[in-house]
Amino acid sequence: MILKISTKNKSCNYWIWNGFKIAWFVENEKENTPLLFLHGFGANSNHWRKNIKNFAKNGYSVYSMDLLGFGQSDQPGIKEIGKLDNGIWCDQVADFITDIIRPINTNKIVIIGNSLGGLVALTSAVSIPEEISGIIASPLPDPIDININCSKDGSKFKSIKYELIKLFVSLLPIEFVLFVIDKFKLIYYFLNFAYEKKEFIDKELFNLISIPSKRPSAAKALRAMCLGMATRSNKLKSSFLLKVICEIKTVPFLLIWGEKDKFIPLNYGKRIAKLFPWVELKVIPNSGHCVHDEDPKLFNEISNEWIEEITIKK
Repeated sequence: MILKISTKNKSCNYWIWNGFKIAWFVENEKENTPLLFLHGFGANSNHWRKNIKNFAKNGYSVYSMDLLGFGQSDQPGIKEIGKLDNGIWCDQVADFITDIIRPINTNKIVIIGNSLGGLVALTSAVSIPEEISGIIASPLPDPIDININCSKDGSKFKSIKYELIKLFVSLLPIEFVLFVIDKFKLIYYFLNFAYEKKEFIDKELFNLISIPSKRPSAAKALRAMCLGMATRSNKLKSSFLLKVICEIKTVPFLLIWGEKDKFIPLNYGKRIAKLFPWVELKVIPNSGHCVHDEDPKLFNEISNEWIEEITIKK
């Protein structure tokens, strides 16, 4: 049963989804064009702190939430959830729209996602296109395989493969890895790799990423993610999802990519735009993997102009 509970403080709301507590946030909650922000892997809603207020001031109703396993949301393990993948997070988005947004707002929603959040946005556009007016992925993390074969999902070896990966994941020393990362502050290393503009790597950003990873339940949630993303159906991969969107052509799609993204190089974005010409690609110069945080002014301007354009067309 899905409920919205009244527990609330000044900045954070909690919603019970399938028995799990989900943290969510809102600015300017009115009957305006709604935006839903989805964070990337290891991050949380606060990673959009330089963007949300800007869009709220421009008249949008701005929502964000911590995906299950991240931020202030619950961090279930394999025993509690089975696995965590973009299909599960897409279900979370769909029910969030139904339970939280729809009682107040009947307008179609623009979903804006960073990296993993972009993949979840794309998954949602395929799953519930009737609810969505457009998606912005910045960037899209999956590699593209135009020859992806979804018939492989029915292989008789699928269950064996799943159990083998589950065994492997259960044996991974994730608790020790997280301890080492915390002990030696290795998150700074990852941030330096992700961010081209090093001046934005400060204590606030470090705490934003590191504090949720110190929770006692972080390791088991990470196991569920490793299992889920390693065994997910081909139908949950970007290659298949983009093909579906290409066929229905009902959800406009904008890619915003950092010119110097080291995690997912710009060539991936250019390949997507070449294979799927209806996808619009915008490149932000001298930025890395988190352009919304490194160059928020330009990211906000590009996104706002594009949202206004698709809104006018509709």
